[in-house]
Order: sequence, then structure tokens, then C-alpha cells
Amino acid sequence: MSIREAALVLADGTVFEGEAIGADPPDGIAGGEVVFNTVLTGYQEVITDPSYAGQIIAFTYPHIGNYGVTDDDRESLGSHCRGVVVRDMARRRSSWRSEQGLDAMLRAQGIPGIAGIDTRRLTRHIRDLGAMPGAFGTADEAALGRAAQAEPGTDGIDLVATVTADEPYVIESVRDDGRRRRIVALDYGMKTTIGQHLATLGTVEVVPASTSAADVLAREPDGVFLSNGPGDPAAVAHAVDTIGGLVDRVPIFGICLGHQLLSRTVGATTVKMPFGHHGGNHPVKHLTTGRIEITSQNHNFAVDAGSLGTVAEMTHVNLNDGVCEGMRLLDAPAFSVQHHPEASPGPHDSAYLFEEFDALMSKVNGAH
Repeated sequence: MSIREAALVLADGTVFEGEAIGADPPDGIAGGEVVFNTVLTGYQEVITDPSYAGQIIAFTYPHIGNYGVTDDDRESLGSHCRGVVVRDMARRRSSWRSEQGLDAMLRAQGIPGIAGIDTRRLTRHIRDLGAMPGAFGTADEAALGRAAQAEPGTDGIDLVATVTADEPYVIESVRDDGRRRRIVALDYGMKTTIGQHLATLGTVEVVPASTSAADVLAREPDGVFLSNGPGDPAAVAHAVDTIGGLVDRVPIFGICLGHQLLSRTVGATTVKMPFGHHGGNHPVKHLTTGRIEITSQNHNFAVDAGSLGTVAEMTHVNLNDGVCEGMRLLDAPAFSVQHHPEASPGPHDSAYLFEEFDALMSKVNGAH
């Protein structure tokens, strides 16, 4: 296979040279907000996570693709990220579970990529200056530079509308104790694995992000789940209106963007982080028990803990930088976390949160 020379140009003019992989972007240019992810494994789950809409993912681990990909590990039917940046794309895949190579998946899903990049230098640059727009591809550097300058980033943009379900759908319960429970999940970009975890609690009806509070309540749920998703929570004002109509009416559990939206509903503010949290190795402290959990993270915005006021309290904190990782409402059956308890970096340090949601539904609705 012939090498296709390519380059990555950041909005500040910094240039990285490499070779093109994956799909061919229109006019040889792919643009988006460049962020780095520190996972050692799980690249397929990262690439297919709808929360990466609008972003170019740079993997800090040098070897990506060495165990291939499988349909069992995808977090959505397609990929919503703008592109992938790696140091070395494995030429061979080695795993009994593998169904195809990562490069083949990128081509099939229309995701462009660039390999041969000095990802250590790129990561240090983003860490020092913050996540920023960029563009990469086979076009000349001048064209890539103009495209990078034209990229708006993710601030103030409703990216949820690009990833939410078009129509409601049902995930059948796998609960085996005979108890019937109904959960409505508001889809802001929900990962497949989250749906699988919720199905252990009851039947899950996933509804589009535009669904009104009245429509949600008309489905008579035992609990409502607020999913993960991409972008700026301040740009999804309609979601805050919906959640406001659900608080104190039904038990609520939120993850990632769902955590930010629930917090904004009760008056808290959210802020853009310099380069976000993207990885599978973040230590989080549960403030009640003092227990330390190793967590998976993917967010560029965070809740300002000081703005929770008297209506909520922080329950979890990131030990790397003190970011609010969880909160609960004091006068309503609702709680949320910033990290991803459905993932398994610890390997299952935070999975108890689904059990807490189950217990909260039982407390409010009774066992049935």
C-alpha cells in the first residue's frame, strides 16, 4: 500500500507531518476540535462513542489497532468523531475476537485519520495551551491552516442534535428476578454499554433528546436516565427545560452530559475545561465513603462545584484536579456523576451506581 503524505495543522499554526489512514475526507481536509485520550486499550469504544462528535481524537498510547475491532465492542452503530490521530497504526491485528482491522473500520464508517504523528509533542502542546481546533488531511498546509482557523470548536454548539435517536426504541429487560421496572432514557448520545447496564434494572425505552417532560411522564417510568453526550451543556437549553419538569416527579440518574444538564437544571453553572478529561485512568474519590475509584472519563465541560448552592451536594471529586465528579439533590430523588460507571477501567469500581439507581427507584416506587 502506497503511503499518502498528510499533515495536521492546529489553529495556532503548529504543524505535524504524518501519513493518511482511514477514509478520504472531502477535498482532503478533516476538521474539528483536537483532544487527547490516554487509554491504552478500548480505542474502538472511544471512536464509536457519540460524545466525541465534533472532535478529532489523538491517542497518547503509541500503538493503536493491534487487536482489531469487533461489533461486540462498538458503542454506537457508527462513529461521530471528526477523525483519529495516532503514532503507529498496527498493520496486523492479533485477537481471536477480531472481525476486522481498525483501518478497515475507519474506512467503512467514513472516518479519516492520520498516523506517524509525534503524539507526545501534540499532547504536551494541547496540555499546555488547551484543546483547540485543527484540520488534517492530504491537502496542502495552507489549505489545512485555513480550515483549522475556520473550525468553531465545541463551545456554544448543540451537538446533541447530531447524535440523538430519531425515534424511540426499546431495550428489553434482562432482569431475572421477575420484577418489572420501566426506565425512560433521554438520549443525548447514549453509549450502547449504558443501555446494557440499564437493562439489568428493567425495560429501557430510549427517547430522543427533544422529548418533553410531559411525554416522558406519560410513559409512566419508574425512573429516568439522563445519558452522556457531546459538546457544551449550555447549548442544550431545551434539555434543561425537560429535566426541570421531571425533578421531584420521578427518580433521576445522570451520567456525563446528563450530570451537567441535571446540575444546570438546579441552578449550577458549567465551565469549559482547558483540555478536558479523556481517558480510562482517572482517580475519583467518593466523599461519603472515602473510597477511591479508577474511572473512565470523556468530557470537555465540567460543573462548577461552588455553584451547586444549597439544593445539591458534591458526592465525588477528581483527585487529579479537584473537578466535581458527582452530585445529588438534597430535596429530590436525583443524582449524577461526571465519569462513566458503565466502563470498566477499575475494572468495575463505579458499577455500584447502577445499583444505587435501582435502590432509589425501589425507595420511591416500591418493589414491583
